[in-house]
Amino acid sequence: MSIKSFLPGRLGFGTAPLGNMFRAIPDEEASATVEAAWDSGIRYFDTAPFYGAGLSEMRLGDVLADRPRDEFVLSTKVGRVILDEIEDPSGRDLGEKGGLFEHGRPNKMVNDYSADATSRSIEDSLKRLKTDRLDIVWVHDVAQDFYGDEWLAAYETARTGAFRVLQRLRDEGVIKAWGLGVNRVEPLELTLDLEEPKPDAFLLAGRYTLLDHERALQRLLPAAETQNVDIVVGGPYSSGVLAGGQHFEYQKAPAPVITKVERIKALAGQHDVGIKAAALQFSLAHPAVAAAIPGASRPSRIAEDLAALGERGPAAFWTALREEGLIVPDAPVPTA
Repeated sequence: MSIKSFLPGRLGFGTAPLGNMFRAIPDEEASATVEAAWDSGIRYFDTAPFYGAGLSEMRLGDVLADRPRDEFVLSTKVGRVILDEIEDPSGRDLGEKGGLFEHGRPNKMVNDYSADATSRSIEDSLKRLKTDRLDIVWVHDVAQDFYGDEWLAAYETARTGAFRVLQRLRDEGVIKAWGLGVNRVEPLELTLDLEEPKPDAFLLAGRYTLLDHERALQRLLPAAETQNVDIVVGGPYSSGVLAGGQHFEYQKAPAPVITKVERIKALAGQHDVGIKAAALQFSLAHPAVAAAIPGASRPSRIAEDLAALGERGPAAFWTALREEGLIVPDAPVPTA
């Protein structure tokens, strides 16, 4: 099933920041942000156990528990089981994402893509989210950035475990769709080549943005479109650096990235386009993309996202980006 058939719009809310990503967010601020998203008409919410060791799910569930369940779409992820055992969040091995949720809950997280762990993860997420069902379930982070040279072994465990459990749940109507949620293109390309199981969609974070889109355009997006596998773009602002922040790839942005952002920003200014709008509109322009789910930790960010969704830059702006070599020549761009 194409997730476009049940997604309530092209803009969703990625709730990773609600897991205290980068900083400790007060409960009241987290709740106000979810409330702002709801009041603004957003009805697709994405979360994961990984986000603060269950903190994001709990905060999201606290607010959505009072909303009619049929009025919103909810996705979470499997691949990590949260235990009652306590550990030091700052000492976790998160591959290239070290320290990402050091302000989250101290509950121990165990990486496990097996069938049994997948079922347990879903049951635990339902409790934290205070809901009786999930719409989409993603297999989370089975890629190089977390597992390095061992990623294919983790992927194989997921293929024979999590993938098959989720396909069965989808076929039984327990969930509407499943796929992978990763920060790298290669696991998605590998999955499209499988005879079975067959996913419905992918959540691709940070790999189809103004700053990084060439690899995804080469093979992944055309193949996904051919196989009717929808793409949800996570991190359309490249961890915040395209929205006035300092992070790229969840770490402090390096000088070359900042330089490129400044070049894009200068062209956007010349054509009276907000860089946040340019980033969001670019990610949504490809026909394979069903939605984008920028994250937010403050209510004001939700209003900015909605404004960016409605802003259209002139054709001359996108032409200028191509001429400056800032986007790939054949990348689809928004039309008026």
